[in-house]
Amino acid sequence: MHATLQKAVTRMLAPLVRVLLRHGISHAEFTSWAKQTYVEEANTHFGIDGKKPTVSRLAIVTGINRKEVKRILELPADASPAIAKHNRAIRVVTGWMQDDEFNDSNGNPLPLSYGDAESGFNKLVKRYGGDVPARAVLDELSRVGTVQQTQSTIELAAKGYVPHESEEAMLDLFATSARDLLTTLDHNVSKEGQPRLQMSVAYDDVGAEAVDAFRKLSSKKALSLLRELDGELSQHDRTKNPNAGGTGRYRTGLGVYLIEEVVEDDQPNDQ
Repeated sequence: MHATLQKAVTRMLAPLVRVLLRHGISHAEFTSWAKQTYVEEANTHFGIDGKKPTVSRLAIVTGINRKEVKRILELPADASPAIAKHNRAIRVVTGWMQDDEFNDSNGNPLPLSYGDAESGFNKLVKRYGGDVPARAVLDELSRVGTVQQTQSTIELAAKGYVPHESEEAMLDLFATSARDLLTTLDHNVSKEGQPRLQMSVAYDDVGAEAVDAFRKLSSKKALSLLRELDGELSQHDRTKNPNAGGTGRYRTGLGVYLIEEVVEDDQPNDQ
């Protein structure tokens, strides 16, 4: 089992290590981050009978000495303000794409005016951005390249919140998406509770022309599906609809991603 787990984790880490190497992060620095995560996760999920684990138990579970465990526990908590900021931006962009009031007759997002609190972009932000000022949302969407501004209008430049112009924002989304997927996989591997949706389709002997065609088709189909699901799920979001009701507080949704990589094959297909 240990060897199987090692192989699985090594494969999973490969794209993460590529990101780290690309940003000049050394093995030693990554090890320090991993050590901190070990302590935080053990402290959150590996108590006994619902009680927080002691420093000694954390040291035993993680294999990290007590002094280092104590130091890590005393580090300031990360409030992750960027996540909340990006979530608000995502809600605004999704509303822009989904709400008929901000779409043309073909369902395409309309260019919006800016300035009047009761119309255009300001009204969109008021409806979907909570209490965040329209100017702050506009600055964020402009910073990451999601919108384009003219003298009189603001136009959506991407089919969703895709921050091409901001490496920081892309890394935030990288972390959120990777964490979401791995959390679902961990849940299914642990076999605790009802299995969560985990599906994919992929073939490993596809030509470049078909890859390009599939990329376009999957983008179109996925966008249609996500817009439909957003229309349904947004009705139950109590931030948007205070009368939605329900007990507890959960984060739920569905992520879609494209699988595409070059297969190294020593045997040419045209033999």
